Amino acid sequence: MPRILLAGIFHETHTFVDERTELKDFAVLRGAEMLACKGDGSPLGGFLEAAALYGWEILPTVDMRAQPGGMVADEVLDVWWRDFLVEGASDALRDGKVDAVYLVLHGAMTTPSYDDVEGEILERIRHLDGGATLPIFGVYDLHAHFSERMAKQASCLVGYRENPHTDGEAMAILAAELLHGTLQTESSPRMYWRHAGIVWPPTGTGTADSPMRDLEAMARRLELEHSSFLAVNVIAGFAFGDTHDTGVSFSISTTGDEFEANAALRQLCHAAWELRRAGDKTEALVDEIVKALVDEHPTLPRGPVVLVEPADNIGGGAPGDGTGLLRSLIRHGATHAAVAIADPASVSALQDVPIGATTTLDVGGKGSRLDEGPLHLEVTLVSRSDGTFHLEDRQSHLASMCGTTFHMGPCAVVKHAGVTILLSSVKTPPFDLAQWRSQGIQPETQGIIGAKAAVAHRRAYDPIASKMIWVDTPGPCRSDVRKLPYVKIRRPIWPLSEQEK
Repeated sequence: MPRILLAGIFHETHTFVDERTELKDFAVLRGAEMLACKGDGSPLGGFLEAAALYGWEILPTVDMRAQPGGMVADEVLDVWWRDFLVEGASDALRDGKVDAVYLVLHGAMTTPSYDDVEGEILERIRHLDGGATLPIFGVYDLHAHFSERMAKQASCLVGYRENPHTDGEAMAILAAELLHGTLQTESSPRMYWRHAGIVWPPTGTGTADSPMRDLEAMARRLELEHSSFLAVNVIAGFAFGDTHDTGVSFSISTTGDEFEANAALRQLCHAAWELRRAGDKTEALVDEIVKALVDEHPTLPRGPVVLVEPADNIGGGAPGDGTGLLRSLIRHGATHAAVAIADPASVSALQDVPIGATTTLDVGGKGSRLDEGPLHLEVTLVSRSDGTFHLEDRQSHLASMCGTTFHMGPCAVVKHAGVTILLSSVKTPPFDLAQWRSQGIQPETQGIIGAKAAVAHRRAYDPIASKMIWVDTPGPCRSDVRKLPYVKIRRPIWPLSEQEK
């Protein structure tokens, strides 16, 4: 019976926001606690299902995950590594009791001391007694800062292939399937990697559209054409993390030779360069769009118009309390509109207010110096709740982060004029409609809904939206990457540098 050492660490780090992600912000599972995730819709749960199918003995160590946010404290990596060793990794590897290592990663985690946390972890594992030649497999997010260091230390890491990330669980299972084949054949796959010299904002990386759609199709063709290729990964990168490896890249796990892999990587990079302008996105000013919607309201088609705020993209690490869209809706007299704001202070201020009563609040605007600040409003309290909801879609982007249950913390629903505001204590990526329904709000009946997202909301909102419009508001996740204060990113890189190859 193969024995597989299992661990996970998951964070997408936005290096341009003020907040810091501390140890307390991480959900931590140690040892046998990890086994309870089997079947919960997450990548970890998918791996555990596959492991049961293959009859593997699992040696669980530690899993730590947190929502996207600011720079991660060094303490987090220190604690993770200590727990990884203490929970059995060190002894099991040294005693030769491990046949492989499997890692559930994001790929874009950074700390003040480590720009490439995943590369650091992989290298440390290789340097442990007994770790040098073991197969190291795993799964990671397509918004990773994949690095040459990661490729050198891993055997086969499989990236998500869909954005929104509906396939996190499926790709974890695929990585387990590839590991099963490697153990059966006693082969020794290696990884190769190449950067494309391009950085795209998250809004340019949806896989339903070019350029990602075309690049993913090309990757799948390469897998069919080369029998030695286990996995060909298209890595969109995470534009809001400032590292040397930020940007678009490609990796291949193969049992073949280096020349074959590098030739395919050059093809992929050339294709990305030819498609580079398709991933360069910008949005219309929010006031222009809201005014036009309010003016044409009587003729709007049935179903909500979804106004997407990538500048306050929660899934990209923004605070989720930006007031840009809310201000515009109020300024132009929008009705039947709904927005969600992460604002624990406002929720707390409503604790003793009776349902149906009217009070004043300073809503939002507390999490980013780029926002205009709190919006002083007179509101009527509609409801309160503990904020727990069960996902309607177990394959949603949110499930890949947390499984099938999400906790928004204490919540309150208030109304101001024609706008309903869902206030949560925990910022909640808008990836599942149960977020609204759990609070008594039927999203299909709204005229306008705000979504603090870039692409990942689409699986939930595409089926109900009459229109979907991306709007430019103040915030740390604006799509124009030329305006970001990069220091560490490689140069030249398009579009920061207009220099052609």
